[in-house]
Amino acid sequence: MEQNQNKPKTGGKGATPFAQTYFHGTKADLKVGDLIDVGFNSNYGPRKNAKYIFLSATLDAAIWGAELAFGNGRGRIYLVEPTGAIENDPDLTDKKFPGNPTQSYRSTHPFKVVGEVTIWQGHPMAQVQVMKEHLERLKEQGINSLND
Repeated sequence: MEQNQNKPKTGGKGATPFAQTYFHGTKADLKVGDLIDVGFNSNYGPRKNAKYIFLSATLDAAIWGAELAFGNGRGRIYLVEPTGAIENDPDLTDKKFPGNPTQSYRSTHPFKVVGEVTIWQGHPMAQVQVMKEHLERLKEQGINSLND
């Protein structure tokens, strides 16, 4: 039996041509190599000291993050790598949607910025305004995040 000399070496782990991509939507101006960490005021809700930071495996969820974040800067979407364990975001899994269709996660460990998505299409302004109004109604009703 002849061995294929052109076969890629996989280190015994199997062929994995792509690593999982994660996104973080915000209005913060970050650079490649920066760390996104807990302990700063949250981009959402009551703006208190954040216990968790968030990422998503879907670009759409990151776009929402960029559009709904506090601040006057432009929305930005970063490619990030978690430096520790991540878990499902309980505000978006099983509470609002069965499973995790938005592929949204949280962590107490930093995310390393490894790139930026510079071309992306935001949601229509009317749709963003409806979402902001919905979030405001939840706040008025005292419906709080499980991430507090």
